[in-house]
Amino acid sequence: MIKHWNAGWFWLLDLVGASWFAWGIAEAVSRAAAGLSEHYYAYAAIIGGGLMRAVSVFAVQHFAIATAQRSGVTLRAGLFDRLLGRPMATPVSMGGSAVLAIDHVRTIEEYDARFMPARVGATLAPLVVIAVVACASLVAAGILMLTLIPFIVGMIMAGTAARRASQRQLAALGELSGLFVDRVRTLPIIRHFGAEDRIARQVQGATREVADRTVTVLRAAFLSSAVLEFFSALAVALVAVYCGFSLLDMLPFPDPEQLTLREAFFALAMAPEFYLPMRRLAAAYHEKQLGEAAREELAALPEPMATPPAAPWSGLQAEGLAIAWPGHSIGPLDFAIRRTGMIVLTGPTGSGKTSVLSAIAGQVAPASGGVTPVDPGDIAWAAQQPLILPGTLRDNLILACPEASPEAVADAVRAVGLDSLVGERGLDLPLDHRGSGLSGGERRRVGLARAILSERPLLLCDEPTADLDAEAAEAVVALLTELARSRALIVATHDARLIAAADAEVTL
Repeated sequence: MIKHWNAGWFWLLDLVGASWFAWGIAEAVSRAAAGLSEHYYAYAAIIGGGLMRAVSVFAVQHFAIATAQRSGVTLRAGLFDRLLGRPMATPVSMGGSAVLAIDHVRTIEEYDARFMPARVGATLAPLVVIAVVACASLVAAGILMLTLIPFIVGMIMAGTAARRASQRQLAALGELSGLFVDRVRTLPIIRHFGAEDRIARQVQGATREVADRTVTVLRAAFLSSAVLEFFSALAVALVAVYCGFSLLDMLPFPDPEQLTLREAFFALAMAPEFYLPMRRLAAAYHEKQLGEAAREELAALPEPMATPPAAPWSGLQAEGLAIAWPGHSIGPLDFAIRRTGMIVLTGPTGSGKTSVLSAIAGQVAPASGGVTPVDPGDIAWAAQQPLILPGTLRDNLILACPEASPEAVADAVRAVGLDSLVGERGLDLPLDHRGSGLSGGERRRVGLARAILSERPLLLCDEPTADLDAEAAEAVVALLTELARSRALIVATHDARLIAAADAEVTL
């Protein structure tokens, strides 16, 4: 919380401006009531106080947002390492990972930027207002203090309900996001089995759950606002009644003090400032509930599994490797590969070939058995759907090796059979994140060329000849056979030509 004090202190500067403003109004009114025409000091206080309040609001937002963004960058980097860099005992779905690393971090940034400075201001400002008002009227200060006690009790009760509702809303949002992303990824399978209606009902139910949770959160937020506005109005009304009856000498009890018009007007003008910091806090209270719920979700994220340090690449061995998913298990498998050579993983679609490659890369924790730890810097991965980043074709080819020479890029392009594409459209061909304009086979060859350029000793290939015509597939088989002379290849495939060219076959 210490890092938010710099921003929160500016709310005290706002109170100084409010005090000047209130004094200026009180002075102007009292002098006008006395028939005095010189109001210059009062006008200067009003203008100066207003400017000071504007500066303080700008400063709070500037410093708080900058602090929140710096914290968010650090938090997001740590989450990327936990979610993507190391295997986890309990795997997190792609949709769930996106919610944790993107949505939850943004929620925590909003919590740090809006709620934390408001909390600092709400902690200090009411006490300062009471002290300032006490200089003009001790009774008015006592009235403000008395209304604060039941207000705190009411806000605690409303806040507890809001917190539980926010936790349930975040959980429902995470489930909906994970469900949506995972169903979009498997859309061809859903259409193949004619399950569109069932999946639509499933998504509709999750969406309705989010809507119901959101309404519950809004109901709790409205309740908190109602409590705040009631006590705020009550405090101002009581101060106004006391000051008015005191000036008119109509109090039903002995007046403990003698108020002047200036003092009464100053106390009345400062009374709304007593609850203003809490109004700001209430406006940011939704961010508080969501931010705390997001922090709890991140704290509950399973820790990555400890992996032994990887030795310099000298080959790989899997002993009793087994992978378990809900309703499905893979293995146990035993295989080994030396510094060079090629092993193929075969089996029907859905048998777990990609999961085995993920376990070798350290992205999936084995249920039993194990694989020789490999330094991630020694692994190149040519995936079924390779990552394409917005940029040029050249940018995507040299992604794993930015220092690759033009000659090396040309050799890799020629080796994977992209030379005709480059000859027609050039290496400066613009691409979006979907690789629009490239066929499925061309995207796979971009991934393979990138893996070749990385010059890493272990190459993992997932269906490298899929979506290719017979001639192009033959060329890729020949390329992989040549690469196996200088590095180790583990290939998931159905292609009989690759199986025949491999040194060993592992059937799942």
